[in-house]
Amino acid sequence: MATTACFIIVSRNDIPIYEAEVGVAAKREDAAQLHQFILHAALDIVQDLAWTTSAMYLKSVDRFNELVVSVLMLLHDSRNDDGIKSFFQDVHELYIKTLLNPLYLPGSRITSSHFDTKVRALARKYL
Repeated sequence: MATTACFIIVSRNDIPIYEAEVGVAAKREDAAQLHQFILHAALDIVQDLAWTTSAMYLKSVDRFNELVVSVLMLLHDSRNDDGIKSFFQDVHELYIKTLLNPLYLPGSRITSSHFDTKVRALARKYL
């Protein structure tokens, strides 16, 4: 697993609907805020790229020191591109299943413990 990884799903309105720290690095006191800041700053780049490509997986779109931002929105220090792509594919499938749930309101926060457990298991498997 990557030593640092923060995964986020953002709605169309730039509102985070799911966030998870999935890395195993020693936690700094301000790490969560720093990760949020980096990921939200990368949203502008992602929005610009969305108009120029039809690809769903954009690999790395931004860097901050040794951290890399990959889209769906994963901040990581890993170089495992195949694992990241597989992680995104499986999380995307899991997210689609969540969207198909008649009790889930699209665009609202994902609070399902099942979803969280599955994402963390996928992170352990691929990252």
